[in-house]
Amino acid sequence: MASCKKNQSDILATNKPVVEAYLIPGQALSMKVYQQKDLADTTTYGAALTGLSISVSDGSQSVKLTESASGTYTYASSSFVTGGKTYTMQFNYDNVTVSATTVMPGKPQNFAISDSVFHVPSAINPLYADVVRATISWTNPDSLYHLLVFKNLDNDPYYISYVRSNNKPSFQINTEQASYYNLLQSSFNYYGHYKVILMRVNKEYINILTTNISRNSQTLVNEPTNVTNGLGIFTAMQTDTLNLRVTTQ
Repeated sequence: MASCKKNQSDILATNKPVVEAYLIPGQALSMKVYQQKDLADTTTYGAALTGLSISVSDGSQSVKLTESASGTYTYASSSFVTGGKTYTMQFNYDNVTVSATTVMPGKPQNFAISDSVFHVPSAINPLYADVVRATISWTNPDSLYHLLVFKNLDNDPYYISYVRSNNKPSFQINTEQASYYNLLQSSFNYYGHYKVILMRVNKEYINILTTNISRNSQTLVNEPTNVTNGLGIFTAMQTDTLNLRVTTQ
């Protein structure tokens, strides 16, 4: 009987908890915890893990999260998550300590766009689709990681018929470690009002983002994670926002 007993490492290999938390200054801390899914499972999340005792420390203060919904744990005070701190979370699952640490990056600086109105020509020669029409810039002397999110705010955005590069009104761009991004004649698929959000993120977020992009049916691998004895991500980010209107010329 002893030779057939499943050891702790076997349990962890097939039953690791999945963590999902994105810390943003000024917002309440929220973390989802759920079971690892089978490869054939097409649901967004596995079964929620309930009844956990989760603590998060900022190096000087430790707080306990409350289960506000099944598998969702929160700390309501918006003042706990601030810039310039290192956050560590920890809980026990299946007699094993699950933990993760992330550093809050600094807020993006000097975020600007060359024109708050982006004019799309009413008629365009496809040969000139890559002409630069505006530039978004920010300060990045240390080559930190950034994402640009273009969030369309219109209820019924009007489609720009000739553009084929993006198939949704809202989209995001991985700017990698650059300090600018050029908007082309072909950058937008819809007219309308946009929030342009610059996100300064950590490497653990980029690792998951690029793995999801490059994955296909011939390269099924475990997701990268910064969670010890678990899967998923526990990360921090800071953002800045500008307004942009995309219209005809």
